[in-house]
Amino acid sequence: MSTDAREEWREWHERRVAAVSGPYGPPTVTGTHWLDDLPDGRIEGLPGVWTVEGDGVVLRAAAGDGLAVDGAPAADSRPPGRRGGHPHRLGPDGSPGATRVTWGARHLLVLRREGRWAVRVHDPDSAARRGFAGIEVHPYDGRWVLPGLFRPYAQGRTALVPHADGRRRSLGLAGELAFVVAGDEHTLQVAVEGDGSLWAVLADATSGTDSYRFRFLRPPAPAEDGTVTVDFNRTLLPPCAFADHFLCPFPPPGNTLPFALRAGERNRIDR
Repeated sequence: MSTDAREEWREWHERRVAAVSGPYGPPTVTGTHWLDDLPDGRIEGLPGVWTVEGDGVVLRAAAGDGLAVDGAPAADSRPPGRRGGHPHRLGPDGSPGATRVTWGARHLLVLRREGRWAVRVHDPDSAARRGFAGIEVHPYDGRWVLPGLFRPYAQGRTALVPHADGRRRSLGLAGELAFVVAGDEHTLQVAVEGDGSLWAVLADATSGTDSYRFRFLRPPAPAEDGTVTVDFNRTLLPPCAFADHFLCPFPPPGNTLPFALRAGERNRIDR
């Protein structure tokens, strides 16, 4: 077993724990509020009026709300717009030029999922963050670093799968990732991310007992011939393992491995 590989994995795990435990990591999410459930635009516990208008969300903030947009007070001296203050048009988080809304130390992010708009709240002082003590993980094992082969589908597919919030949504799939364990070939249906890397949602014989009920795997972009290294030591807990307000998809059909995958992250550790 390569000492360098073990050290790289240790550094990766330390960076991962630092990111999760950071001031805006997954445990800081205290709510995901769907705006089509709030016809008056009022979100309980949050200031401002949030409404879906056209291809975005409009935030109207009044004096005294304490909201800021891209670092400047959301309410200004111009005449207020209708329904509660000066309007700001917001696009989804992660889009080019996305606007950042803050309320004190909290970050309020706009999301869009299958045509539905929501506001997600990150609170650095959340109970989940205060209770987070680390990530339970299997020791590095070089036997779980396997050669793989990505086989793209001729056309993209979608699977309708349950999500952590109880809704069924479409999950886009671009191909299958094949690898061999104990002489048998296994495959996972995977998506392809914008940078070419792969993303799989999987379960195995330990799911729900010795590990969280499902996990993520993010192999790098395959080579031109489809070959790719599959390092199960970097199997990840999904965001919903750290807070209850994420929309994580469950594994699509065929992505429950018939063996015990004793590699990667297992569960969160609480204080």
